[in-house]
Amino acid sequence: MNGIRRMMSTLLISAGLLICVPVQAANILGFYPPNASKNVNPDTRLQLTFSEIPVLGKSGKIRVFEDGTDRLVDVLDLSIPAGPTQGVTGPKAPYTPEPYSYEGPRRTNADTKPGTPSGLAAATSDSFQLTIIGGFTDGFHFYPVLIHGTTANIQLHHNLLGYGKKYYVEVDPEVFQAKDFVGISGKKTWSFSTKKAAPKSTIDSITVSADGSGDFNTVQGALDFFPDKPLNRKTIFIRDGDYEEIVYFRNKQNLTLCGESQDKVVIHYANNEVFNPHPSNLSTNELPGTFPTRRAAFSVDHCSDLRLEKMTIQTTAKGQAEGLLVNGERIYVNQVTIIGSGDALQTNGSAYYVYSKVIGDGDLILGRGAAFFRHCAFYSFGAFMWIRNTEANHGNVFFDCMFKTQGMGETELARAPVNGGKSYPFCEAVLLNCKLFGISPIGWGPIGGFTANVHFWEYNSTNLSDRKPVDVSNRHTASRQLTMEKDSVLIEQYSRPEFVLGGWKPE
Repeated sequence: MNGIRRMMSTLLISAGLLICVPVQAANILGFYPPNASKNVNPDTRLQLTFSEIPVLGKSGKIRVFEDGTDRLVDVLDLSIPAGPTQGVTGPKAPYTPEPYSYEGPRRTNADTKPGTPSGLAAATSDSFQLTIIGGFTDGFHFYPVLIHGTTANIQLHHNLLGYGKKYYVEVDPEVFQAKDFVGISGKKTWSFSTKKAAPKSTIDSITVSADGSGDFNTVQGALDFFPDKPLNRKTIFIRDGDYEEIVYFRNKQNLTLCGESQDKVVIHYANNEVFNPHPSNLSTNELPGTFPTRRAAFSVDHCSDLRLEKMTIQTTAKGQAEGLLVNGERIYVNQVTIIGSGDALQTNGSAYYVYSKVIGDGDLILGRGAAFFRHCAFYSFGAFMWIRNTEANHGNVFFDCMFKTQGMGETELARAPVNGGKSYPFCEAVLLNCKLFGISPIGWGPIGGFTANVHFWEYNSTNLSDRKPVDVSNRHTASRQLTMEKDSVLIEQYSRPEFVLGGWKPE
C-alpha cells in the first residue's frame, strides 16, 4: 500500500498552474520549483510542502546535482550548526564553541570564497567555490532550512546555480522527521531547468517576485545583477510577497528599490550580532570609512544615490539586530517600515527618511551620520536614539514626527553615555514640531563627558494624546528648548534637509 501511495501524484498550485508532481513520500504535498519545471530563476529557493508539520533533523544532507554531468553543485550538511548561538559560557561567550573557531579555519555553512555575481560562479575542482551574499569578504552564516508551518524552505549557498542548466535535488531521510518520509533521490523525482539566459545587460528595470514569475526570486539576486556604477539609474521593482533572506550590497550607485506596497513587501531574516558577528579582520577586508557589520537583515554599505521605497524590512531576532543598516551618501528612504531589536535602524553618511516607521526595543536609532526624518513615526520600549556623530557632520533631525514609547513605562528621546571610555561631545538630535507619548520628564540622557556642544534640542514638542505643549520644565540640563523669539534662524536652518545633509536637497 505504501508503495502505491508513494507513486501517487499530488496537485501543486504554482504560479497559477495545476501541476501533477510524483512524490517519493506519501505526506509530501508538493515541490517548489515543481518537478520537471522549466524557466526557473537561478536564485530560486527550494521548498517542500508536507501534509503535517515536519521536524528538522540534526544530520543528513541536501544535494543539488547538474543533470547530464552529475556534477555536485551544492550540498547542505545538517550536522553543521547554522551559526553561533547564545547561552555558552567561557572565554568564547556568547558564541558557540567549535566548530566556530574565530581564530582559525571555520567549518560552517558560511565557508565561502569571493566569487562572481548573478549566478555565474564556476565550480572548481578544489571542493566548492562558494560565493558570498553581496560579495562580503568574510561571509555570512545562514539557516540552510527554515520551517514555517508545513513548508520547509531550503536555502542553497549563494549564486551557485546558473542559467541554461538542468538540476536535480536529493534529500537524505535524516533531514526531516515526518511520517512516511524516506528521502528524495534519483533524477526524476525532483528536477528543474533554469532560464536560458539572464535579462539583457542594457535593461534599466527588473522585477523581483517570490513566486518566480519575475526576473528574480530574491532581492539579493536582483541586486547582484546590476553593475555597481551604471551610466543611468537602474530600478528593481519588488512585487508583494515574503522574502526571507539576508540582503547585503556595497558600492552601488544610482539604484532604486521600489516595492509594490509598504506592508505587503516583507524582507526579513532572523539575524543579529551573535549569529553574524563583526568580521574578525577588518584591516584587509573592509573599505576605509565604513562601519562593517553583518548583523542586519538588510544592509546598504558604502552606496550612494540610492532610493528605498514601499517595503517592510525586519529582523526577527533579538539583541543587537538592525532591520536596516545604512552606510552611504544621499540615501533616500520613503514609505519604509523598519523593524528590529536593539539598534533597529543604523544610519551613517547622509540619509533622508520620509513617511516611514521604525519599531524596536531600545536605542532605536544608532548612527554616526546626518539623517533628516520628515513625517516619520517611531515606536520603542527603550531610549529612541544613541547618537554618535562627530563635529564633522550633523546628527539626527526630526521634522513633524511622532515618538511613542511602547509598554507601560517611560523612556528618553536620546542618550549619549560614555562607551568604552569614549564620549560623544558633538552628538546631535533636534526635534521640530514633534508629537510625543511616554517620554519621561527629563526627556534626555544619560549624557557622558563634556556636554557644552551637545545639541539635544526641541522646538514645539506636543503631547500625542491632546496636542498640548509638553511640560519641559524638568528636562535634562544639557538639553535645550528652542524658541522662535531667540532661535528663529536655527529653526529655519534645521527645517531644511539640505542644511542638515551637507547641501544635498532630496527630490
